[in-house]
Amino acid sequence: MLEKGSQAPDFTLNDKDGNPVSLSDFKGKRVVLYFYPKDNTPGCTRQACAFAGAYERFREKDIAVIGVSRDSVASHVKFAEKYSLPFVLLSDPELKAIEAYGVWQEKRNYGKVSMGVVRTTFIIDENGVIEAVMPKVKPDTNAAEVLELLALN
Repeated sequence: MLEKGSQAPDFTLNDKDGNPVSLSDFKGKRVVLYFYPKDNTPGCTRQACAFAGAYERFREKDIAVIGVSRDSVASHVKFAEKYSLPFVLLSDPELKAIEAYGVWQEKRNYGKVSMGVVRTTFIIDENGVIEAVMPKVKPDTNAAEVLELLALN
């Protein structure tokens, strides 16, 4: 997994509307980049809704919020519409950004071992340097912790 102080790898992925979005598009802005396992699952829904609830505070400070998962563009459309998610959701079915950020890891669930996305949030500064890494975050508290870390609460 990437560490604080390292350069955030650039990537280009499609958003929910099928438009290519690159991390470098946000140069000059702080970015909250969060990786999550799957649209419309209980934890991921709570996490996305918490970011949506805090979105205005991020927007006021010109901070971009970007969610990334392996889900398809079509899945992201339904997820964003169902929960009125105002921020960017990117589709990474080929694991380009997911692997570049080191969040594709072995997971254990009820004794079963499999590979999957470890829920992780990165805060990236205006120059593309990772300011903070928040591994294995809890869906219910992640947005509040990010606000606190950025002193936006």
